[in-house]
Amino acid sequence: MFAVMSDTLHVPCPHCTALNRVPTVRLRESPTCGKCRQPLFTGHPVALDASTFDRYIGGDLPVVVDFWADWCGPCKMMAPHYERAARTLEPEVRLAKLDTEAAGAIAGRYGIRSIPTVIAFRGGHEIARQSGAMDQGTLERWIRSALAPG
Repeated sequence: MFAVMSDTLHVPCPHCTALNRVPTVRLRESPTCGKCRQPLFTGHPVALDASTFDRYIGGDLPVVVDFWADWCGPCKMMAPHYERAARTLEPEVRLAKLDTEAAGAIAGRYGIRSIPTVIAFRGGHEIARQSGAMDQGTLERWIRSALAPG
């Protein structure tokens, strides 16, 4: 689906954050963490915080982060669509969520002015961003477009 840069990807575990080497040909074989033995892909967005954010976005796997807050109505409306998109798009892309209230410094680093804002990262670099709530189909189309080669 998305261009892969290497034969082996470094993938952080969503449970213990250990970095795992996964051959790209085995991504769809339900790989597990070498440290905690939990699945590396759960079909759910990973909850990030200030201590885990850089580890996830800096990995080899593209990551799409939903910057949200609990008090935000549009964020709550988009949440189930984002959850379903994670089930559809993994393991080619990791979907994650960052609570802007709990991690204000990171939200500030990326100039988050309105929420929800979704940012696509590849290799630690922002490659696309979209503000405003989206339904599942719109989210998936935007993510595929943002991460398409070229």
